[in-house]
Amino acid sequence: MKKIALAAAFAGAASTAMAGSYAKDEVVMEPVVVVEETAQSSSSAGILIPLLLVVLVAAAATQSN
Repeated sequence: MKKIALAAAFAGAASTAMAGSYAKDEVVMEPVVVVEETAQSSSSAGILIPLLLVVLVAAAATQSN
């Protein structure tokens, strides 16, 4: 009778010790949005390079004559 009670006690203790699950919990995180402010440039910055090219072409054309 003592062996049955001891076996029942071990079985009860073992079942409560293994009550957890091996399933992985899904952790859902919101994405972090990073907003970087760009440096404001003047509106003439976009025309500066083509204007320089026109000047260089004009200078090269006058040199060849």
